[in-house]
Amino acid sequence: MSLPGSITERLSVHLSRYIGHAVDIEQGTAIGNGNNDCYRLDTDNGRFFVKVNSVDRFPSLFEAEADGLRRILATGTVRVPYVIAIGEDHDDGYLLLEHIAEGPTGPAFWRDFGRSLAALHRNTADTFGLERDNYIGTLKQVNTPDPDWTSFLITRRLEPLIQKAVDRKRLGSGDALRAEQLYRRLPSLFPEEPPALLHGDLWHGNLLCDTDGRPVLIDPAVYYGHREMDLAMSRLFGGSEASFHAAYNEAWPLAAGWAERVDICNLYPLLVHVNLFGGAYAQQVRGLLKRFG
Repeated sequence: MSLPGSITERLSVHLSRYIGHAVDIEQGTAIGNGNNDCYRLDTDNGRFFVKVNSVDRFPSLFEAEADGLRRILATGTVRVPYVIAIGEDHDDGYLLLEHIAEGPTGPAFWRDFGRSLAALHRNTADTFGLERDNYIGTLKQVNTPDPDWTSFLITRRLEPLIQKAVDRKRLGSGDALRAEQLYRRLPSLFPEEPPALLHGDLWHGNLLCDTDGRPVLIDPAVYYGHREMDLAMSRLFGGSEASFHAAYNEAWPLAAGWAERVDICNLYPLLVHVNLFGGAYAQQVRGLLKRFG
């Protein structure tokens, strides 16, 4: 898989403007990222990173990601890759980013990340959601604002994805009925908290350690939501350490009962995986709905 020559030419122009003089791209090396075609760019002015995907299949995908990165950057709480340029070339869209060189996690890494994430979550808004829709992975994420958290969680997150999974026969009508029972319980389960700026897709694959040992967040799916959503997802696929959760809780203590809400919060990312991949994720969702519904 090679980077198309016409995109390479466009990237060279972007980099030249960014650096302030002509930049020659010496090599574009394909690297794995899952949802997109990703390349490390070796140039005569250092390394950069670019993502490429279909504009027709995923309109505004990279505009949404760039918006999320810029929102997190503006908080000054945790490092993210700097957005250099967004553009299109024929049927392809691309996102040109700062390249993050990775280093080993040191003793302070998880504590620093816990404090940084708590600081990120202190950024708030008047309503839950966002003024624009975006993506979680390659699945469209609807963020129409709502002043009530549980209403937002039901109507913008759980209900649409359960219906989509039922339509695709990955879940059944019984699962949908159990979800309806859960919806009636949700207002009494979540403590009232202000909307928090969330990363939105906080599994361990979207957290890096730079060469200075600092946490770096990538691939955001931002919106203003209940902060327990990020914390729950950080536990979903493993990878986070106890010192991270302890440092977060020291910086901003979680409300009583948060551990019992982890699985409810993780219904959303699991439903995303049901709709993107199917398979065993449907069994996990079904089990949670039987437990809580």
